[in-house]
Amino acid sequence: MSIEAQNIVYNDGEIIFAEFERGDKFYLIQSGSVEIIKTFGEASKTIDILKPGETFGEMALLEDSPRSATAIALGETKLTAFGRDGFEQLVLTNPQLAFRLLKMFVRRIYEAKRRALILGLNEPNARVADVFLMLDENNTHTSVSTETKREFTVTIDSIARWAGLSVSQAKESVGYYIKLGYLELYKDKFVIKNINNFIRIVSMARGKHKRGADINEI
Repeated sequence: MSIEAQNIVYNDGEIIFAEFERGDKFYLIQSGSVEIIKTFGEASKTIDILKPGETFGEMALLEDSPRSATAIALGETKLTAFGRDGFEQLVLTNPQLAFRLLKMFVRRIYEAKRRALILGLNEPNARVADVFLMLDENNTHTSVSTETKREFTVTIDSIARWAGLSVSQAKESVGYYIKLGYLELYKDKFVIKNINNFIRIVSMARGKHKRGADINEI
C-alpha cells in the first residue's frame, strides 16, 4: 500500500502554517530548519527550532484542533507533507515510526507544560534559573556533577530560546548569576556551584515563599 505524501520546498522566512488555523497536514523535515513560534499575550516567542529528521504538525491531526503555533522555514527547507490519510497509513504500516512518534508526543507534551511554567515567570533572571532546573530534571548535566554541583553543556542560544528571551537578555541574566558567584561560564559548559540556589530563586519568583519578591533583590 502506497503512502500518500507530497514533497514541498519553502524559502527562507516563508510561513508553513500559522497559529490558530486549521491543520490538515503533518510534516517531516528533509533538509533545512523550521522555527516554531507561539503567541503569549501580545508577544510572540520562539519555542523550538527543528532540524532534519524531526516532525511537526501532527497534534492538529490527532486532536482535530487548530494549530497551536506558527511554523516558519529557516533557510531553504524541504519537507514531506502527509495528509490525514497518509499519516494514518504511515503509522499503521511502520510500527517503529509509530513508537518513535509516541515517544515524541510524550516528550513534547512535557516540554510544552514545562515551557509554560518557565514563561509564566515575569523576571528574566528567574526564567533562566528555571531553564537550568529543567535541564537538571532531564538529567542533561554531565557525569561529574555532585549532590549540589551541576555542569551543563548547553548553549546560550538554547537557554534564551527556552526562557523566551533574546540572546542578549539571556547573557545579561547569566552575567548576573556569575556576579553572585552562583554560576561559572567556560568555553563549552556552564557550572552551577549549588543547584539549591536556583531552586530557591525560582520558588521565590513563583511566590511560594515571598509573593511579589523581586528576583534582583536576592
